[in-house]
Amino acid sequence: MTNLPGIILLAGIILCCQAGSAQTITGQTAALENTPNGKVIKAWYTAWETRDWNLMTQILADGFTFTSPLDDHIKINAVKERCWPNAGKIKSADLQQVIMNGDVAFIISNGYNTDGKLFRNCDYFRIKDGKISSYECFFGPGINYPTSGK
Repeated sequence: MTNLPGIILLAGIILCCQAGSAQTITGQTAALENTPNGKVIKAWYTAWETRDWNLMTQILADGFTFTSPLDDHIKINAVKERCWPNAGKIKSADLQQVIMNGDVAFIISNGYNTDGKLFRNCDYFRIKDGKISSYECFFGPGINYPTSGK
């Protein structure tokens, strides 16, 4: 009986270590595969990385809007014209944090352009009927969107 507190403490440490290892980037991306909304969001990043406009249009809801520090609730045609050309400059996105709550998700990602430069985004998704109804992207100076030379 005298070892019981020590065993409980050891069990707590082991569980904490397991929870910490489950929070890896790979774990964050893999976690998206476990829900329908997560799969739609993962498809968003895949479309940008693979430059697949057809995939993008399949996952966007009617009335979709895109917002960033440079764009205010623009529609899909404006996204294709103004934003989509940047897809050619995106190499990859590593999801750092994924927080999903029903039909909304907040994701912090590190992206890399084709020149190997880092850009960091905070992305906010709203999903309706299995499709992305709105997307808001937040980024700032220093670490910028893919066309940045920084």
